[in-house]
Amino acid sequence: MLDLAILGLLQEGDLHGYEIRRRMRDSLGLTANISFGSLYPALARLEASGAVTATERAAGVAPLSSGAAMGSLSGELAALRARRTSMARPKKSKKVYRITPAGQAYFAELLATPTSPDDARNFSLRLSFARHLAPDVRLALLQRRRAQLVDRLTEVSTSARREELDVYARCVVEHTEERVRHDIAWLDGLMAAESQRSTHHSISQDPSVGHSMAPANE
Repeated sequence: MLDLAILGLLQEGDLHGYEIRRRMRDSLGLTANISFGSLYPALARLEASGAVTATERAAGVAPLSSGAAMGSLSGELAALRARRTSMARPKKSKKVYRITPAGQAYFAELLATPTSPDDARNFSLRLSFARHLAPDVRLALLQRRRAQLVDRLTEVSTSARREELDVYARCVVEHTEERVRHDIAWLDGLMAAESQRSTHHSISQDPSVGHSMAPANE
């Protein structure tokens, strides 16, 4: 899952490790599960396998303070001290990662290969990158997740006799059932929209459609 997230983000452009982790939090909601202690070993592994390449970029020198820009004595002294400090210490650098053609092929394989069973977190991650899938594969992803939720709904509905549960346990079961039903309805909407887009695309690509809709000559 981590390899899929990293490669999917690098599809959109070159990133350094901190930015990869930030985008995992902002776009994919994975911060609670991804630490730098697991991110950087994963990046190193992908680099060693040839899926990504990394280049060192020196950190930029800090800009002059507003006082230095105005020519004040205190500002000039502060700028002088900053230059002396930067000369005494080597500049830090950041590794910037870029996906390779081999990494793009690996990403496509990870994205299209279903996990069994595909839990909510894995499904959400794949759905985040579903624009990279072919329409039929994208629809299959939604259908597979729906089938899993239908099985889950059956388990929840028949796992315990409601009358044997106390009020709190029964509330938990009912809430779980309601959430699963909501997710199934949400997937139904996504599949309907996906089918509509696929049909519209097929019609627009059919060269005979324009002729069949043209008015007959009188």
